[in-house]
Amino acid sequence: MLHIGGVRTALFSWLYARHHGGRFILRVEDTDRERSTDEAVRVILDGMRWLGLDPDEGPFYQTQRFDRYRQVLDQWLGEGKAYRCYCSKDELEAMRAAQMANKQKPRYDGRCRHRAEPVPGVQPAIRFRSPESGEVVVEDQVHGRTVFQNTELDDLIIARSDGTPTYNFCVVVDDYDMGVTHVVRGDDHLNNTPRQMNMLYAMGATPPVYAHVPMILGADGAKLSKRHGAVSVLQYQEEGYLPDALLNYLVRLGWSHGDQEVFTREEMIAAFDLAQVGKAASAFNPDKLLWLNQQHLMKAPVKELAAGLQQQLARLGIETIDQALLEGVCEAQRERAKTLKEMAANSVFFFRDFAEYDAKAATKNLTAAAAPLLASLQTQLAGLQSWEAPVIHAAINAVAESSGAGLGKVAQPLRVAVSGGSVSPPIDATVALLGRERTLARLARALEYAAAH
Repeated sequence: MLHIGGVRTALFSWLYARHHGGRFILRVEDTDRERSTDEAVRVILDGMRWLGLDPDEGPFYQTQRFDRYRQVLDQWLGEGKAYRCYCSKDELEAMRAAQMANKQKPRYDGRCRHRAEPVPGVQPAIRFRSPESGEVVVEDQVHGRTVFQNTELDDLIIARSDGTPTYNFCVVVDDYDMGVTHVVRGDDHLNNTPRQMNMLYAMGATPPVYAHVPMILGADGAKLSKRHGAVSVLQYQEEGYLPDALLNYLVRLGWSHGDQEVFTREEMIAAFDLAQVGKAASAFNPDKLLWLNQQHLMKAPVKELAAGLQQQLARLGIETIDQALLEGVCEAQRERAKTLKEMAANSVFFFRDFAEYDAKAATKNLTAAAAPLLASLQTQLAGLQSWEAPVIHAAINAVAESSGAGLGKVAQPLRVAVSGGSVSPPIDATVALLGRERTLARLARALEYAAAH
């Protein structure tokens, strides 16, 4: 599944391409059929779409390019750049065990490199004939100059015995065919890079520029796992995070631009470059993500929030929604919630009648003593010529002054009457959003409750 580590790598690639006017390519590397399920691919495509990381080309699927890979494999076999390996699994395991017993680095010893005759009844794998001398220099944009000796690199399998090509081979052909100039990926891939560069040299190509970004760790310093938040990226959508907030958080994991914390998408594109990416691993902090999400909630276009809030309300069984009400609720609640999910949970009373009052709030506020105030409010509000927050505020004030009870003693029973609980946006805005008909109906219900209790 696409999780935040993969998203951050995609984000760095996307930002780099956008900053430099390049092309961002989406490639689904799906040759491992066990892991590359339809669901995993869907999460990648849906996640990228939700985040707005729009590709310029793709998605390309490696499983749809097998003819091209076979063409290169046949060419390399003919040119002696690759060879067939007839070693069985048992042979390879015995080789590895012997090497480890002799305190040697486990690696393929090249025993099929010079085999001229096939082994009857054995379907061979294909290995790349790695250079036996010299070195590979990776001028990495994050880690700097890294040198690998070819004597340390064995002949890796580039096609399995069932004929399917392997990841390290496929990406080389893809990078060559697609004109890839820059590869941004996790630093756990750094050891793959010299092998891929040698294969690119075998194709007569100039390798792309590589940038291996550090890993994201949990707050405890351990490798990121589900308990740290390494869940499918779509889980963050379900939890009510804004895509721009998640991207803002991820861009700051391993990259900095002065002391700036909050970035719009446009600011990220303008400021991003690989030179500011650090080498050290970053720790995932869910509290910081939550804080950033609130910052973006307070600044986001209200139409964008309304679309997200509608999705959250749908999960609560609220389907038919008035757009003006939806946007009004977002405006009223945006500074009172950290996520759209929290905003939805706190706003249900705007969209459907509540089954019962919060017991503590009702016991304290919907009392016999409060009944005359509620009745006065009902009369005042019913007589209003226009239904707008300032007019409603004046009517509530008038009841507070005429009764001598004070604004708080009037506003809180009204709040419980119309919302069912003790917390809502400012009472005049709340009543304005609810509308005349529902407000008066809920006041009548509250008066009945007060009379019965």
